Amino acid sequence: MSMGENGTAVSEARPLAREEAPVREERRPARPAPGPVRHLTRLLASEIGLTFRRPRNLAMLGVLAVVPVVVGIAVRVASDGDAGGSIIGQIAGNGLMLTFAAFVVMMPIVLPLTVSVVAGDAIAGEAAQGTLRYLLVAPAGRTRLLLVKYANVVVFCLAACALVAVSALVTGLVLFPVGPVTLLSGTTIPAAGALLRVGVVVLYAAAGMAALGAVALAVSTLTEAPIGAVATSVVLVVVSQVLSAIPQVAAVRPVLLTSWWGAFDGALRAPVAFDEMGRGLFAFAAYVLVFGSLAWSRFTSKDITA
Repeated sequence: MSMGENGTAVSEARPLAREEAPVREERRPARPAPGPVRHLTRLLASEIGLTFRRPRNLAMLGVLAVVPVVVGIAVRVASDGDAGGSIIGQIAGNGLMLTFAAFVVMMPIVLPLTVSVVAGDAIAGEAAQGTLRYLLVAPAGRTRLLLVKYANVVVFCLAACALVAVSALVTGLVLFPVGPVTLLSGTTIPAAGALLRVGVVVLYAAAGMAALGAVALAVSTLTEAPIGAVATSVVLVVVSQVLSAIPQVAAVRPVLLTSWWGAFDGALRAPVAFDEMGRGLFAFAAYVLVFGSLAWSRFTSKDITA
């Protein structure tokens, strides 16, 4: 402001300084946070990727693929062309029977051992490596994280059983003739029908292994030593099988998990023994419910120190 000729105050207009000019900020719209379903999907995909990239797990899957080949070669070398009445004895006459024989051989210990390693390492392995606390930082929460861990175990069980079936089918097609299949009940069905029953066996065996996975996952929440969780799960399987073989304790056989694993042979009967297989599935579901609840109770209240 300056004084004019007549003494009046005259204000001087001056341009607004650059730093005083209003600045328009261009704000980019914030990206919406991923929903819980999308987050769980990403977490599950990450778990599955880690599981199937781990060299130890790949080696175990390789063993699962090799065992049917070994069984097929052994039957091929030792066979004199006669087909017996058992599943093993029928392999020489029909390669499709090798698939069912492979599950008879592998269900008692090979498949359970593989599943126990993966499920027993699910929580205890993360705790031993010190990565469990970082997983819990994610907004998924402990319950959802546990569900993702178990879903990963179920996917592995299904993949392992499917791998056994595919390996046995390919080996059977290469080493033996293929045609209509004579079931354990004496009925003959076409090869296409036998392939459908192979799918039923795969799903049933995967359900049985998923029930064992729930047991191993529950044990995994009780310790920070993965080898301890794996060993405990395998010991439980062995003890259960021993009890199943003792006539004096036959009363406890229906509540033993291993007692129902062999019920997949209901798919080799005409009609299919859905009642026996249904009771087996009910037993598997009961094990998942009981040991899943135990795992949830322990994991959600556990003090994570590593």
